[in-house]
Amino acid sequence: MAGMLIYGLINSIIFALITIGFTLTFGISGIANFAHGAFYVAGAYISWHLLNSLGFPYPLAIAISVLVTGFFGAILYRFVLFRVRGVILSEVIATFGLGIGFLELFRCLGLTGYDYKLPKFVDGSLELLGVYVDYQRLIIIVLGAVLLLFLWFFTHHTKTGLAFRAIAQDEHTALNFGVESDRTAMLSLGMGGALAAIAAIAIMPLSLIAVEEGHHILILALAVGIVGGMESTMGVIVASLIFGLSQIIVATYLSPNYTMIVMLAAIILILLIRPSGLFGKFKELEERI
Repeated sequence: MAGMLIYGLINSIIFALITIGFTLTFGISGIANFAHGAFYVAGAYISWHLLNSLGFPYPLAIAISVLVTGFFGAILYRFVLFRVRGVILSEVIATFGLGIGFLELFRCLGLTGYDYKLPKFVDGSLELLGVYVDYQRLIIIVLGAVLLLFLWFFTHHTKTGLAFRAIAQDEHTALNFGVESDRTAMLSLGMGGALAAIAAIAIMPLSLIAVEEGHHILILALAVGIVGGMESTMGVIVASLIFGLSQIIVATYLSPNYTMIVMLAAIILILLIRPSGLFGKFKELEERI
């Protein structure tokens, strides 16, 4: 039982790390970045090359990878989404198409096989309540808590963060107060990309870097965002806890093959009952009539 709770919590933190960049971008700019999975893979792939091909120290490789992936996010907005912003279908097509293109580019560059694996930050494990947990997973827990605290501080106590909140709450009023909408949206795409890279660098040492992981990550981010509410950080936390614990329970008592079915069932149920998510702020149809 203790093992189930501990690994359920770790699973939940992993889901939150994967999703927070996706929902941050949507909450601020209103853009659902379907290239999020590609940014995730890019962050890990760039780190691997800097570390193994160029011989960079691991901390420097991580820093450069996060900055470069964040830069890709900003460039995506500046040269593509800037032209179609507000046309939701065009935003989805553009980000999804570019995400698929990036993933296939990685495949063409040779991102296949067992050679592509990031090293763990620290080897070894620690016993918690009779359960052995490796240090990498403990680092993921700490990193998740630190990132959530940082984002809260950033959005409440910095000029840029307050601009983010202003745009998210009422873009037209924010424009009247001098907040530049497109610049803020571009920064949000950059931060979303950087957060995806941070998540990948922390999580990928537990598995291989693979092109297919980009599709899997996008599905997870969408699932957590839909259930929790796309623009709600609290929703991301609650939905991550629901999915993290439920997947461990299902895998333990039924079969790991049923974990994705449980996730899809939760999405369908939430869409039927509350389409904006558990903590979503968009008005439901009956509230608009």
